[in-house]
Order: sequence, then structure tokens, then C-alpha cells
Amino acid sequence: MDVSTKRRLMLGFLTNWIGKLSSTVIQFVQIPVFLHFWSVPLYGEWMIVNSIPAYLSFSNVGFGSVAGNEMTMLVARDDRAAALRVFQSCWWLIAIICTATIILLSGTLYYLPASHLLRLTTLGESDTKWIIFYLGVSVLLGQLEQLLQSAYRAIGRYPYGTFLKNMFSLFAFGCMIGAVILGAGARTTALVFATVNVAITIFFCILVRRDIPWIEYGWQHASIAEIRKLARPAFAYMGFPLGNALSLQGSLLAVGYALGPTEVVIFSTARTVSRVAIQMVQMVNNTFEPEMSIAFGAGNYELTRILLRRACQLALLVALVVVLVMLSFGPWFLVHWTGGHVPPSRPLLTILLTVVVLYALWSTCGTLMTSTNQHQRLATYYILGTSVACGLCYVLARAYGLYGAAASLLINEIVMNLYVVPACLRIAHDTLPDFLASMFHYPPSLRPASLLARIRRSKPGFES
Repeated sequence: MDVSTKRRLMLGFLTNWIGKLSSTVIQFVQIPVFLHFWSVPLYGEWMIVNSIPAYLSFSNVGFGSVAGNEMTMLVARDDRAAALRVFQSCWWLIAIICTATIILLSGTLYYLPASHLLRLTTLGESDTKWIIFYLGVSVLLGQLEQLLQSAYRAIGRYPYGTFLKNMFSLFAFGCMIGAVILGAGARTTALVFATVNVAITIFFCILVRRDIPWIEYGWQHASIAEIRKLARPAFAYMGFPLGNALSLQGSLLAVGYALGPTEVVIFSTARTVSRVAIQMVQMVNNTFEPEMSIAFGAGNYELTRILLRRACQLALLVALVVVLVMLSFGPWFLVHWTGGHVPPSRPLLTILLTVVVLYALWSTCGTLMTSTNQHQRLATYYILGTSVACGLCYVLARAYGLYGAAASLLINEIVMNLYVVPACLRIAHDTLPDFLASMFHYPPSLRPASLLARIRRSKPGFES
């Protein structure tokens, strides 16, 4: 692994961490600000209306992500003409889909009594429709921004592209919060948010054209054949959010049917604590994914193997550290977080944390499949696995309570590992014995003695 690759990985992890931090800031800041300047009923109805446009994010299927992978692999092979063909083809496809969605949304809002159907009392009918429209436009513009971000990924500047996207999101959120502080109502706030997002998308287009000279906006290189080629992996990409929904919501429904609402609260709360590690693992996956596309696209299987091994090694290490912390402090945190209303269960938390460790291995291996657009079968297995796990969750919960429900998730993760790990090793031209051995072999620079020596050199007054 050369110096430039290591540098991109470090910057990529940092920008992904900033992205997670900005999302956390948005979540923590918006609630007190909105509740301070708006009434509780108004904010509650804003949240209800705000949830409707979120479903529009599925409108472009997975073409933005798949196009990013394909462009990255093509540029790694020094085929920029083909990468431009992918960019223009997907640009026009996403633009047409978004335009059609906006027209369909407008017609639907014109005829349907949105406020009445959502049972809103504070927001009027006209305001409700315009808020959904403005927020819907903002969501759809995000599909084009994802493709623009992929252009930076294709040239190995994905940390910069990710940083821009994070900063744009924070800026749009800041403008929306500013409108609320200045006394704007819900409809005006939504309009401000949409207007800022339109300006951001235009500015993003200008930046991409300036920074990547071979990117051109037009249709002379667009190709229907290119869209057909990307259609299968794009549609398969939708299997992951569907599988996530089945895993998260389906299992809660199964526990609810089997044991009742009280047990749902206990199960959901314990799983929320355990999923802290999953967020960290996803940051590792997002960091390594572009580099895997570059290495595989260039036919560099040695680097592909190294990236896969290091990614799995780091993901497992992160997961194990977080698991140990949660096993030590999780029950205490649950008591104080819920005010003593949810009794902590260390055995239940242990099973759910074991699920996280197994997830870390197969999901990180699966990153190689998604980064090279070879994830169609993975998506199918994931949907089937989570569907079966939901049924198994109900059966085992009836027989063994919450421990049985958690065990159903554990079984699903084991099955996913049995398929994903060998499949990814074949892509990387790796063998299972060598891969497993690499999990216990850390590079000298990351060994404890080396890290301690580096700390001592950086701090002359350090004493052990």
C-alpha cells in the first residue's frame, strides 16, 4: 500500500467521521431550536410532513452509487471516455427520473387533501402541500449531488467530495435554522431550505466542471446501452435498504406479536445501544470502498487483497473495542439513559453485541462486492436472510423470549458470513487460510510497541 493510498484512507476516515459528527450535530441542535421558536404541535406536524419526502430518495434506485463505482474502476484503467459516458448517461437518467417524480408529486398534491389524510390541525392544507413539495425538491436534488460527489471519487479525491457534501448539508441546515430563529413559519422555512439546495446543486456542478476538466455536461456521450448495463446492479442496490428495514422494523414487529409492547421496548433499547459499533464499522467500510474500486479497476489484485484484509482487520478491531466497552458500561448506561424504566439484561446485550461482531466481518467483506458492482447475489441473499430471520424471530421469541429473538439475528449473521466471506475472497484472489491468518498480523507501524515509541518521540517529557 503506497503513501498516497494511506493518505487517502486517513483523509477518507476523517471526512466520514466529520459526516457522522455533522449528522449528530443536526439531530441534537434542531430539536431544541425548533421547540424554542415553534410550538410543540407545529414541530410535531413538521416532523410528520418531513417524513413524506424522505421516501423520494428511492426514486433514482441505486444509479448514483453504481455509477460512482463504475466511473472509479474505468478511470483506474485510464478509460476516461467510458467514465464520461457513464456520467452523462446516469446524469440524464437521474434528471429525467427526478423531473418525472416532481411532476407526479405535484399532480398528487394538487388532487389529494394532504393535511386531512395526515390528520394535521396546526398546518393548513396549502402549507402542507407546499412544504412537501419544497422538501421533495430538496431530496431529489440530493440524487444529482450524489452523482457529482462520485465524480470526485472517480479521480481519487473522494475525501474532498465527501467533505464538500458534508459542508453543503451543514450550510443548508444552518440556513433552515436561521429562518426558524428569524421567525419564519413552516412553509417559509421549507422554501428557504429548498432554495439553498438549488443554489448548492448549481455551485456543486460548477466546482466539478472546474476541478475535473474531462467531465462535460451534455448528452452527446450518453448511451441507453450504458444504462441497461448498470440497471441490474442499480436495482440490486435497493435490496440493502429493504433488508435493513426488514432487519430493524421486521424484528420489532415479530417481538411485538410474540411477546407484547413491553418486551419490544426492552429489545429495541438494548439493540440501539449495541448498534453504536455498527456506525463505527460503516465508517470503516465507507473509507475503504473507493480504494477497493480503484485497485480492482486497475487489475491490482495484490492491493485489493491488502485493502480487504486491512478493512476487515480494522472493522473487527473497532467492533471488538466497542463491544468490550458496551459490555462493561452498557447496563449502567441503559439504566441512566432510560431513567430506570428499562431493566438492563447483560445476557441479551451480549448476544446482540456478538451479532455486531459477525456483522462487521461480512459487511466489510461485502464492501468489496458493492465497490465493484458485483453485489446482485449479495442483495438477494440479504433480503432472503432478513426475511427468514423475521419469521425465525417470532418463533424463537415465543419459545425462548427475548434471548430467542436475539438468537435469530445471530443465526442470520452466521449464514451471511458463510456466503459473503468466500465470495469476496474469490473476487480478491485470496484464500481463506491466508485471510484468517492476516487477521492476527498487524503491520509493524500499528503494533503497540511501535505506537508507544512514536508517542515517546512526539513527547520528549513522556514517562512510562
